[in-house]
This record gives sequence, structure tokens and C-alpha cells, in this order.
Amino acid sequence: MDVSPRGYQAWRSRPMSVSQRKNLVVLAHIRDQFEQSLGSYGRPRMTEKLKELGLTVGHRRVGRLMKENGIKVRRNKKFKATTDSNHSFSIAPNLLNRDFSADRPNQKWAGDINYVWTQEGWLYLAVILDLHARRVIGWAVSNRMKRDLAIRALNMAIALRRPSKACIHHTDHGSQYCSHDYQKNLRLNGFRASMSGTGNCYDNAAVETFFKTIKVELLWQRSRPTRRQAELAIFEYINGF
Repeated sequence: MDVSPRGYQAWRSRPMSVSQRKNLVVLAHIRDQFEQSLGSYGRPRMTEKLKELGLTVGHRRVGRLMKENGIKVRRNKKFKATTDSNHSFSIAPNLLNRDFSADRPNQKWAGDINYVWTQEGWLYLAVILDLHARRVIGWAVSNRMKRDLAIRALNMAIALRRPSKACIHHTDHGSQYCSHDYQKNLRLNGFRASMSGTGNCYDNAAVETFFKTIKVELLWQRSRPTRRQAELAIFEYINGF
């Protein structure tokens, strides 16, 4: 390589530059956050998190350090339909109209059902979000996608928040949410029912975003052998991480 012994020794004894030392600090934080996120943070989320920790970093620098050090998100996914619109129940109007902002808690809630793959089969997850802080305030899981799954998530949210009258409750118009039992629960607690248009995921984008996040950060990382293990992982994610 046409390098002299003296030149090589000088290179070895030369102290690291300021830029190299800063990169080592950033890399240490990247490794730590990647482990804490269960290997789910890619460049954008990682950059956001490092900035929250007070580091002055950009997307390019974070992406380069992750690529050079083999820090890469691994994803695996299966698809399962969760909305059954083939029913004779009444459908509520779209009161939310894609306005996901809320000035205060318990002004607008949104719910939906999604799926988790385990080696025992599908596990269904129902959630209720308060759109003020995008926080999960009610959730439930089951091996069957029936109306009691959605009702249990709603009852948890009601017990936790005790919302005042006229809170908007938005979902798709799947049979679970349009059922007489679910709608009766909404009326008894003073909710204003709102539902998405047919086949339009953008009408409930806030909950769709949550499901994408939990899949990327938790559920697509590895398959769980049992539904119980998946339920415990979801509990730790929602109530802890």
C-alpha cells in the first residue's frame, strides 16, 4: 500500500478528530435507542429521538452511521382483513371529517380493530385513542373478531376517562361498531357516533397510524409462539414503552 512504518505509526498515535469523537457519541446513542425500540427505529424515527435527547444531528448523519455499522430495521408482515361492511346495521355520518385535532381531552375519540399474527393463529386487537394526545385509553384482544372485543376496549376507555356528554366517537362502519349493543353503549354514555366512508382508510388515519407504528416497532420484529405472549408484549408496549 506504499505506506512507510513511520507514517503508519504517526497515523496510529494521532488523536481522533472532534468530528470522529462526536460520531462515536452519536453512535452509542443510536445503538442504545435501537435496542430500546426492539430494533424498530429507522433513520427518521432515530433522528427524532436523538434530537429529543438533546443531540444536534441530521437525517444524513444518522443514516450514514447506521448504514456503516449495519444497524438496519428488519420487517415481516402478513395481511388480514378486519372490516366487515356487509351488514344491515345503520351507519352514522362522518362527523369527524378528517379533522383529527382536539383542543382538550375527551373531545374526540377514535377506534379500530387490527390483527396480530402468532404461531397459534390470529389475535385481534381493538383500541380506542383520545385524539387530543393520540394516547391509547382503551384496548382489548381476542382470538375472535366479534362485537364484544370492541365493547371491552370501549368500556376500558369509559372507565378510565369518564367522558362528558357530546364526545365524538369515530370508527369505520364494520359490523362490530354498528351492532345494536355497541351503539346502545354509545348512546347511554352520551357519545356522538361518527363513521368513516366506505373503504376509505384516510377517514380514520390517526388510528391507522397507531397500528402501523405498533407493527413496525413491535409486532413485525418477530412472531410470537402464543397469543398470550403477544398480549403481554402489547400490554408492555402500550402501558410501558
